[in-house]
Amino acid sequence: MTNAVPIIENTPAFSGNIRIRLKDRTLLFRFLVIINLIFGGWYLQWRILNSVNFNALWIAIPLLLAEIYSYIGGVMFFIGLWRPIIRDAKPLRQMRPALPEAKWPRVDVFITCYNEPVEMVRETAKAALSMDYPATKLKVYVLDDGNSPQMRQMSEQLCIGDLQTPQLRAAADDINSQRLHLKAQLQHLQSLVSEIAAGEEQLKSHTLTLETKRENAQAALDWFGQLQQPHIPMKPWLELQTVLGEGVDNVLKYAHKDLPHTTPIDLELNISSNVLVLQIWDRGPGLDNPDKIFKSLEDVDLMDEGGRGFGIMSQFTDFVSYNPTPDKRQCLIAIKFFAPEATGVQDQNQQLVGYLHSLQQSTRLLNHQYGSVTDYLKAEVKVLQRTIEQKEQELVDLARSRYIARPKPKGKPHHAKAGNINYALFSGETTGDLILTLDADHIPKPHFLQRALPYFFDYSMQEGAYKDSDIAFVQTPQDFYNLPPGDPFGHQARLFYGPIQQGKDGMSSAFYTGTNAVLRREALVTTGLQNFADEYIADQKRLEEFELVGGVSSASITEDMNTAMRLHAAGWKSVYHHEVLAVGLAPDDLSSTLKQRLRWAQGTVQVLLQENPLAKKGLTVWQQLQYFQTMYSYFSGFFTLIFIACPLIYFFTEAIPVQTYGLAFAIHFVPAFILNRITFMAAAWGIKKNELWRAEQFAIALFPLFIKAVWSVFTGRPVKFQVTPKQRQSGMYVGLVIPQITVVILTVLGLSWSLIRYAMGDLDNPGLHLLNSAWAIYNVSLIWALIKAAIWQPPTAKSASAELVNT
Repeated sequence: MTNAVPIIENTPAFSGNIRIRLKDRTLLFRFLVIINLIFGGWYLQWRILNSVNFNALWIAIPLLLAEIYSYIGGVMFFIGLWRPIIRDAKPLRQMRPALPEAKWPRVDVFITCYNEPVEMVRETAKAALSMDYPATKLKVYVLDDGNSPQMRQMSEQLCIGDLQTPQLRAAADDINSQRLHLKAQLQHLQSLVSEIAAGEEQLKSHTLTLETKRENAQAALDWFGQLQQPHIPMKPWLELQTVLGEGVDNVLKYAHKDLPHTTPIDLELNISSNVLVLQIWDRGPGLDNPDKIFKSLEDVDLMDEGGRGFGIMSQFTDFVSYNPTPDKRQCLIAIKFFAPEATGVQDQNQQLVGYLHSLQQSTRLLNHQYGSVTDYLKAEVKVLQRTIEQKEQELVDLARSRYIARPKPKGKPHHAKAGNINYALFSGETTGDLILTLDADHIPKPHFLQRALPYFFDYSMQEGAYKDSDIAFVQTPQDFYNLPPGDPFGHQARLFYGPIQQGKDGMSSAFYTGTNAVLRREALVTTGLQNFADEYIADQKRLEEFELVGGVSSASITEDMNTAMRLHAAGWKSVYHHEVLAVGLAPDDLSSTLKQRLRWAQGTVQVLLQENPLAKKGLTVWQQLQYFQTMYSYFSGFFTLIFIACPLIYFFTEAIPVQTYGLAFAIHFVPAFILNRITFMAAAWGIKKNELWRAEQFAIALFPLFIKAVWSVFTGRPVKFQVTPKQRQSGMYVGLVIPQITVVILTVLGLSWSLIRYAMGDLDNPGLHLLNSAWAIYNVSLIWALIKAAIWQPPTAKSASAELVNT
């Protein structure tokens, strides 16, 4: 099973090489969650029962629904953070007991790209090739969905350069020396084959095959008499000859009595310096009770088994057996030891024949599938030849930088990034046990694999060896090296790659986010094929897309989250490793940022409609909650619009959704609001306040985008995967924030109108206007971040130089 262990509050627990504990201050956070939800529920019931303005239901009901939506979202959010865990794993090389490098898994690195700059992909590929991992077990694949000749050329150049590195040269020298040693062994063995084959030709005189005919009993005795040698005393020789006669008679009268006369009887005599071994093979049914033959002579009925002569055979031999052989025959073996005649001298040639015969018998006994030493040696020759071919293939496989560009015929779905990865999985060009997926701009650190791979192993105390765990993937954080001061586009995601992912991990539902993650090929392929089979049953035309849809999910443009959900539903587990092991480029213009966020939102809503986690078999209740909470959050755009609209509506109509904003409202709202903020701060402990504020700003300011995402999916409009540009798209994007600018303008007009009315003495309820003014200003402070991002420009070279001088 996994390295995860039960967590009892904040007590550190160890399991093998993995340490897992609850995040600091979790108990305080849990206490605050309980108090926060109680006060929030208290406020909500007051809103429902005592404060709805029935004179303005057209605005009162939407605001109440928005508050209910927010409360439910808060409940799911805080429950999702209930069990945040921190994992720490020993690096692969430091695991105890040690895992030999020979047993380390093969790793394929998939760098997905489409139209990114060649130099960007080169840096990522070079970093991947430089990771701390055995050269013969690491391959880096550039998956170029743009099929660029420049990208192919870069990959080939990188491959040539990599082969010249000392690490690859040493590996090549080692493999080549092994290959040469094996070739020398092969030459030696091939020379022995011909010599042994020539010697075994002489053994043919010691074998005889007869048909099942009565007259052949004398032929067997004549053959036996021709093999007599002077060093064998007459008594044991005649005794074994008697056994031969009884054995052949047994076959003719009993074993083959119902078989055709053409059924063969095989005889073989092995003569050594002091022992005779006679073997007789027949095709009969065998004995009713084979154990009878091993009884002592006194306990044997000489007429038992129809008088088949086993009593006489036992009397005249030192050992006799009659048993079935693997080739479906019955074999009588009779062994007779003797003291060589003092005057008899065994011919030297006959001695060699005896030794060779003994070797042949040993080969048969130890490797019953071989009929002779020559057959055994020929088989070993083939084994050596295959091993040499493997070593030659290993030399070829040292080319670690590879390039894959899939065909993209017109008129067929290509499934974007998911199809790109799946083609690589099923093309036959990749074979790694584990797959590290990287976006084109994410540069891995040298110790990436050392830190991420230990989760894929469990040590079995009973077997005394490592086994594969049931971990399907290990996700690490995304981090960026190009963020401008202040992070104007809100890319820094320490809230998600921190408390949120740690909370999901504590409930066995860490998300796969498409890059900086290691996946188990077995999990990806088996789960993907099962889902493909289900899709094929529904639509047999899907068979045409088999190589594009069998691994990573292609049902949504957020293929990563959907893939994780399918893996969890199939019983696989996941790990979130909270350590930055790769850094990448974040979009540094608003257009690219909004394209990325829109894709995330649309894809997540797609999954909700196609594979609702609340109805998906295989997911635990906690996993269902985690996935549904993410999908639920993208409906916030509609309710954010209501929160923004309420104060603006009041400025111009004085319609209020709440019946009273007096002391009762303050008593119920203020504690709930303050506790909510404190609970959120406790959950995000350690994250900078300005980063949390920026995350909150974008969660509110993107309300038009969230509405667009939900509307486009629910109305069935085509939703396409859009690659996030990795280079800044120059310009200002005021046109993208028209709704937000409209809100600011209406707020300014509303505030101005209230001030004018106040100056004219026409303001009936100044306190209520002040409250709505504060609400509207708070809303503007949230959405202003997106307006600033629309007009943000990177520092010019001149201003950057001046800033550098001033510092």
